[in-house]
Amino acid sequence: MTTSAQSFLPYGRELTRADLQSVPDDGYRYELIDGVLIVTPAPRVRHQRVLAQLVRILQESVPSDLEVLFAPIDVVLADNTVIQPDLLVAPHDAFTETELPGPPLLAVEVVSPSTRSIDMLLKKERLQRAGCPHYWVVDPDEPSVIAWDLVDGSYVEVDRATGTETFEVEIPVRLRLTPDSLTEA
Repeated sequence: MTTSAQSFLPYGRELTRADLQSVPDDGYRYELIDGVLIVTPAPRVRHQRVLAQLVRILQESVPSDLEVLFAPIDVVLADNTVIQPDLLVAPHDAFTETELPGPPLLAVEVVSPSTRSIDMLLKKERLQRAGCPHYWVVDPDEPSVIAWDLVDGSYVEVDRATGTETFEVEIPVRLRLTPDSLTEA
């Protein structure tokens, strides 16, 4: 934890959304998962390029009643769980002025070395519990894309593609791409 966050947060108890609001804006991403603070550094340039490509592709693909936004946007899943997916898709009217209160229709994480286990384990499991219907993880280094859909309360892998293989989904948006196309500058 950074020195600035240490001076603002209580010690010895589960953290809440109110505690998170006291953290200064210091360039780190602060998220809460089940009351535990998760701190990650600013993403790499490659991460941001892939994210920009995904935003562009999804904005061209989503129906007009849905909105595509990228981090930082607080997604409040519980009083002790506030996350910031790299990219999310949700109905326009689901947002408040400051956050998305509840799970998005689609959450996407672009993994980096510092976030891989958080994205593949902690966030995935917490979004599943919250009822997020669709979760994707993009690895810009491989490159690859994995998509899961929520079926009977559990995530089921619905597509996976690497390199020049085709990644194709029908819901929540109709989309077809190759993972390597996301890494083109």
